[in-house]
Formats: sequence, structure tokens, C-alpha cells
Amino acid sequence: MAMKRNYQRELDTIIGKLGDKKPRLLLHSCCAPCSSYVLEYLSRYFRITVRYFNPNISPAEEYEKRLEEQARLLREMPMENPAELQRPGYAPEAFYQAVKGLEHIPEGGERCFACFALRLEDAARAAKEGGFDYFTTTLSISPLKNAQKLNEIGEAMGEKYGVQWLPGDFKKKEGYKRSIALSREYGLYRQNYCGCAFSKKEAQERQERESAG
Repeated sequence: MAMKRNYQRELDTIIGKLGDKKPRLLLHSCCAPCSSYVLEYLSRYFRITVRYFNPNISPAEEYEKRLEEQARLLREMPMENPAELQRPGYAPEAFYQAVKGLEHIPEGGERCFACFALRLEDAARAAKEGGFDYFTTTLSISPLKNAQKLNEIGEAMGEKYGVQWLPGDFKKKEGYKRSIALSREYGLYRQNYCGCAFSKKEAQERQERESAG
């Protein structure tokens, strides 16, 4: 049986070898709250460009609200190396095409993995085209997201496009806890569902069960 990898330790090793270099990092962000700690942490070591590609978010108004919160956080949060923002646009049809046939899979399963692959492939392609040294995602900060799967997909996309994946498991080192504190500090909008119509429906059903119970 293969030994489980410690992606946080792998990230620490990479950072430890940087010295005075400040490589360029393309950071896929799912939302401002999740990005808060990741930006605080990584901006000391990298020159970051945040790419907000999340075609899974529904409805369009929700997408815009989360995007504007991301932009506001980048304006207001002090960083050693200020981050830039890429807005590739809202493309919900890409998400529905990616998860076709997986609509009824519960959250956390193959539908989510297909969504991860869609967003990380976009990040890898953009990182290659933009000449970035690394790319990664904020998604692993969530206790509900499969960090091993995210890193496996990220590595595969890095190999496909010829750009280096930056491993990570940002919930480690109390990262998730810190993201909650930073969200409170900046008054960030925190949603109660992951983003897609399916996760929203599951969240609503969960709330109804809890209310009835």
C-alpha cells in the first residue's frame, strides 16, 4: 500500500529552497474566504496572480457577488507582494458539460472531481500561456474537499501542459481556522454551499431536515 503523501510538507520543502527568489504563481481561487489565508501565507514567497475561474457557481448573481468579494479582498488585504486578479468570465455551460451524467452523484464524489479537473485544467493552461513558474488552487483549504484528489489532478494537469504544480493542503497549520478569522476581519461574504446548483440543493435539503428534526 502506497504511503500517504504529506502535501503540506512537500510545499514547505519547495518554499525552503526558494531563497531570495520570488517565483510567479497562478493561484486558482474558489472564493475570497478560502483565498484569504492562502494569500496571506503564499504572498511572502511568491508573486501571485489570482485566477477566478468558477463556472460551477450558480446562479450568475452569486458568481458576480463572489467575484467582487475576491476583488475587494485583493484591494484591502496588505501583502508583501500584492496580488493581481484575472477574470476569465462566467461560463456555466462548461461546468454542465463537464459533469454530464454525474448530476445525481452526492457532493464530494465524482461530480466534484470532474469540476476540480475543469478548473485546474484551465489554471494549468493559463499558467503555461502566461509563463508562470507554478500553479495551484485554494480548494484544499476546505475540510470538505479531498486534498489528495486535488493534488493528483493538479499534478496531472501540470504534466499535460508542462507547468509546475505547487502541492498543498492549506487546511493544515490551522489554515482553515485562520481563513475564518480573516473572513471575519474583512467582513467577507461566506456562502453556505459550495457553489453549484447541485450543492445548493443538497444544502437546502440538509437545512430542511435539521429544521424538521
